[in-house]
Amino acid sequence: MNAKEVRELSTDDMRKKLMESRQELMNLRFQMVTGQLTDTTRFKVTRRLIARYETILNQRAAEAKEGKK
Repeated sequence: MNAKEVRELSTDDMRKKLMESRQELMNLRFQMVTGQLTDTTRFKVTRRLIARYETILNQRAAEAKEGKK
């Protein structure tokens, strides 16, 4: 999911996706420790997706804060 697709999501949907991505990252860590993980690139993809969600949420919060002033 690229930034354009993420920006089209509502804030609530984005927060839900963020929580799901964090859960997936935790599961990937467990799989890595137990030796079940074969595709290690999923770490990088998931971390970047989490960062993308957080960045856009922070941008929206800043815009809302500026709009109230």
